[in-house]
Amino acid sequence: MATVETIAHDGWAELVLNRPERRNAIDGDLGMALAGALRALDTDDDVRAILLRGAEGSFCSGLDLKAFRADPPPEWLPKFNVIWRAVHTALYDCRKPIVGALERFAINGGAALALAADLLLAGETAFLQVGEVQLGMRAPFNIAWLRLRHPESVAARLALTGRRFTGPELTGMGVAHACVPDAEVLVRAQEMANELASYPAGAVMGAKAAIRAYNDTSASAWFDKAAATGPVTDPLSPRAAGRGE
Repeated sequence: MATVETIAHDGWAELVLNRPERRNAIDGDLGMALAGALRALDTDDDVRAILLRGAEGSFCSGLDLKAFRADPPPEWLPKFNVIWRAVHTALYDCRKPIVGALERFAINGGAALALAADLLLAGETAFLQVGEVQLGMRAPFNIAWLRLRHPESVAARLALTGRRFTGPELTGMGVAHACVPDAEVLVRAQEMANELASYPAGAVMGAKAAIRAYNDTSASAWFDKAAATGPVTDPLSPRAAGRGE
């Protein structure tokens, strides 16, 4: 079974994190597949919008610590940091608008994926949690996306408290575009992606490019800002063990 599924529609596509048995948690295989799928859709002229979601009604529970602690270690483990950065570089560089469907939860690494969406729709009881601070970690990718899209006050609320923020709270802060009934998240996100794809070819891409032009920084330089602020605790350290999902 593919860890990331691409579903093509007329003018747009869905990218589905497809590990429902692990609550769509992130491992190296998913990371490599997601980065590759994003690059492919970004260069596909038939795709004008992308919907990012998780399989079976959940967005993403974060790093799959069970996979990271597997014996023998998975082949991707030594290069996971490179894989994970490639995912965020692909998200940052993507010229197509990305709609995120936040169902149930987006935790830690999963929160970073949700925050990367240009437009995020959240369920009423769904929550987003940048909880790394509680594990002694800095959440550099979460912080990088927060500071790209939101003021310092919003980044501080999410990244310093480490607590769960529900759909209505996320909408009130401007983190989510809209809060909708839980059962309607996917349908409403699909409608939005379809609507964006219906606009004149190049219009939405041009608008996104103009918005991003005010931040004249490459993906590499942007993510280096957060990464350069100090050492990051190993997510597999005793303190983090068992809590990263």
